[in-house]
Formats: sequence, structure tokens, C-alpha cells
Amino acid sequence: MATQLQEKFSVSDADHAWGIVTDVNKLVPCVPGAKVVSAEGTDKAKAEIKIDMGSMAMTFSGPVEIVQKDDGSKTAKIKAQAKEAGGQSNADGDVTIQIGGDGGTVDVTANVSGKAASMGEGTVQAVLEALVKQFTGNLAKA
Repeated sequence: MATQLQEKFSVSDADHAWGIVTDVNKLVPCVPGAKVVSAEGTDKAKAEIKIDMGSMAMTFSGPVEIVQKDDGSKTAKIKAQAKEAGGQSNADGDVTIQIGGDGGTVDVTANVSGKAASMGEGTVQAVLEALVKQFTGNLAKA
């Protein structure tokens, strides 16, 4: 099941925010429930995220990588692939973050399969929207 969304956000310091976006060690902790398990430099890490989906709590883990970044346009493309600890769900995401002036946009395409997808598209969309809104709020404050 593919879910897409775009969220706009404001930042007080675009250069500072760009510094967070381009370092997975600073970026991942901005995602609610997420942490870096092991890092391979600033562009690649293994991360873990705990998510509540309806009545189920799930823990996903897998690689997160900044696959492209352009300092000129302050645009970064991030790829995440995660498997649920129990192995019954997968979640892959492509995230593009663009920062300019006093704000930015986050474009997310997430593919969820397995048990998590069985919660229904509405639930998956609601969880993703909440995560992205909290993430952009955390990024603006970081």
C-alpha cells in the first residue's frame, strides 16, 4: 500500500536546519519514536522506530540513507527501508526535504506491507501524517 503526503514547515534558521537534514545522526532523532542504532558516517545509518498503529505497537528497523543532497537548492533525498521486529510488516520510504528562506517542504512516499497494511489505508495515512507533522515540528525546534 503506497501512501503519499506533503507537509510544509517553518524554520528559524535555514542553514542550521540544513545541517540537521544532511546528517542522519541528527535527522533520525527528529522523527518521533526513532533512534540511530549504528551509524556509518553522516549519510548512512541503521535506525529503529517504534510506532503505534491503532491498538498495535510495532518496532521497525533498517537502513536510512541520504542518497542525494544539493547544497545549492538545500534539497535532500532520503531512502529508508524497515522491517518490523516480528517480521510480519515492511515499510519503505522515499523522503525529499527542501529548505529555503524561512521554511521548507517534506514530500513522503511510503510503501507499507504485511500486518501494518492490514490496519487499513486510513490508519496508515493518519499515522504517517502524525509522524511527519511531529517531525517537521521537531526539525523547526532543533
